[in-house]
Amino acid sequence: MNQQSLKIGKRSFILSLSVLLALMILAAVLSYALPSGLFDREILEGHERVVTGTFHLLDKPKIPLWRILTAPFEVFLSDDAAIVGIILVFLLLIGGSFTILLSCGMVARLMDRITKRFHESRYRLLMLISLFFMLFGSVFGIFEELIIMVPFCIALARRLGWDSMTGLGMSLLSSGLGFGAATINPFTVGVAQQLAGLSAFSAIGLRILIFATVYAVLQLFLLRYVKKIEKNPSLSPVFKEDQENPVSYDLTYPPGVDRGLKIFGFGLLLLPAMLIAGFFIPALSSVLFPLIALLFVVLSFGSVLISRVMTFGEAGKAFLRGMAGVAPAVLLILMAMSIKLIMTRSLVMDYLLYQASSRFEGLSAVGGMLLLYLMVLLMNFFISSGSAKAFLVLPLLLPLTDLLNLHRQVAVQAYLFGDGFSNLLYPTNAALMIALGLSAVSYPKWLRWSLPLQAVLIALSIGWLFVIHLIGPGLF
Repeated sequence: MNQQSLKIGKRSFILSLSVLLALMILAAVLSYALPSGLFDREILEGHERVVTGTFHLLDKPKIPLWRILTAPFEVFLSDDAAIVGIILVFLLLIGGSFTILLSCGMVARLMDRITKRFHESRYRLLMLISLFFMLFGSVFGIFEELIIMVPFCIALARRLGWDSMTGLGMSLLSSGLGFGAATINPFTVGVAQQLAGLSAFSAIGLRILIFATVYAVLQLFLLRYVKKIEKNPSLSPVFKEDQENPVSYDLTYPPGVDRGLKIFGFGLLLLPAMLIAGFFIPALSSVLFPLIALLFVVLSFGSVLISRVMTFGEAGKAFLRGMAGVAPAVLLILMAMSIKLIMTRSLVMDYLLYQASSRFEGLSAVGGMLLLYLMVLLMNFFISSGSAKAFLVLPLLLPLTDLLNLHRQVAVQAYLFGDGFSNLLYPTNAALMIALGLSAVSYPKWLRWSLPLQAVLIALSIGWLFVIHLIGPGLF
């Protein structure tokens, strides 16, 4: 039995740690330098929302400087404690479970079969997998829940002769861009349309066109990249990291692996069923994240034990080894989540929101449209939840867009663009940090690799906003 394990590399860990530490220090500087204040809040239909016109300055809370260093651990005492706990348990369970499948040869066997079947049409396979992830993000609003598939896509990409970055591109990147190019995503489109007083499926034709253009841009980006590293693998930004874990092509498999793979594959069919069911059943949606992790644990242990590929002791050791391998990512996620805590406990978040919203006065319609987009883009750094951000930002800005003669559909789309694509840009997004923690890719390398695509997406977003504004209410 081999000792393969899912783990974050030392180089990747140190680079990511450095970036997050710098961002924590910046957040601390802002928390001391900016005035403190709050908007009043109200609960409407179970959601907290800002009451416009109620911002008031407050005395700055006296927070000792040393609490910057303890902020990552104080996250467990904040309002986000429950979701942070779920995220960390999810990461550890996935790391442990996937290592079981790696250790018994099941992952290698699955990738071997896929590459033999699709090697001649691997570009088409890349485009289809990417479309699958984009559709789930766009239609069902599923982003974090698909992280479970990231290690499989990385393994597949490497077996096809590409790299770990490509695996993240066909899974994480595709899912995130689908979330941003939302068509009927209930967590962003649904909430924003409701707050704007628009019908749930208005402008669906427009959003399908937006989805198509984003998909085309993503495929051009991915195909250009994989063809480049096929010609010269050393051009991969993670070439050294991938070399530390070389892919073996001359493999032998213990008896029972094929049977175990069938058991695991059959059980994994429950995953899309759960994701789709969560779209229709709110109660299931709220517990979907831990349920997916539990499913993966049960399937990994069950498939190797029933097929007798591993004993329970061997599987348990592999599971613990996998948890230890991804454990450093726990600190990275806590540091990322602490940036919001540093800003909110010093009461400067609402001040930033107030200052941004007040800048709308005296702007032209086009200027207001661009400022709305940039404002949501900025707020997404601190508040990654799409629906929470909608309840925070849109009640403030929709009346202002009316004064600027902007159609509310323009405001909704500006919010969707500002919220969605930058989920893949900011280290404060837990889903991004989990996915990187399951790979050999550091945050700085991910940032350098994806920045050109993000620049194109920003230009595309602004272009579409201009088109929507020029067409006017007749489109809706």
